[in-house]
Amino acid sequence: MTRPVPFSQRRYFPAVLGLGSFAAFVIAVEFLVYADILNRFIIPPPSDVIGAFPRVIMEEHVLARFTQTALEALAASVLVTIFGVAGGVLLYQFTLLRRATETWVAAIAAAPLVLMYPLYLVIFGRNATTIVMMGFTAGLAPIILKTLEGLSGTRRVLINVGRSFNLTRSQQFWKILFPAALPTIFVGMRLGLIFALINIVGVEYLINFGGLGQLINELAERYDLAGTYAAICFVILVSIIVFALTERLERWLRPAG
Repeated sequence: MTRPVPFSQRRYFPAVLGLGSFAAFVIAVEFLVYADILNRFIIPPPSDVIGAFPRVIMEEHVLARFTQTALEALAASVLVTIFGVAGGVLLYQFTLLRRATETWVAAIAAAPLVLMYPLYLVIFGRNATTIVMMGFTAGLAPIILKTLEGLSGTRRVLINVGRSFNLTRSQQFWKILFPAALPTIFVGMRLGLIFALINIVGVEYLINFGGLGQLINELAERYDLAGTYAAICFVILVSIIVFALTERLERWLRPAG
């Protein structure tokens, strides 16, 4: 007779736990606001935020803004993935280049690159290209570093097996190095996409041009706190979509994982 599977080990338990924890958090914030423990002039009641969604969707053209920010995030994601992975491979292949630039790449990853937006405005103008390029610049360094880490961390025994089969450098890269480095590369992609999305929304806010960042700016200037938090929820939705696409790509490239 088979024993029943404990509820905590069922497939849908993590999702139920996550949604339940979020609902408990929202209820707790609602209680703390109405108990005057949290300042409602800084944190609006979650019920007001939920009630602001129809108004933000209908009056603020949020779907068009959401689409613009999502497309900018997608464009920046494609660019940072292509150039970030290529940059990591380049540093792995050329040891001298790696020694000369790895420290600088790490320093760029820690720098507040969003402050460069006036320079990008001069170069590209006040348009979506500036926003995409800011996201691309911010997300590039983490992917380069994690790609380099993944390739450098490939087990020596795997490389030796490839040599024993007389694989060419190209075959060794595509059949051994790249598959072994994929988990670390995807960690770098997630970090890079986080940095890119933060800078995309931040620059939209700073230059007051298109997308959800501009909407947050406008609602904040009107001191519409509930609407501002509702717009921030749409930013989180963009992040969820981007990360979901990244997970699907990882499953496609690593079907055995």
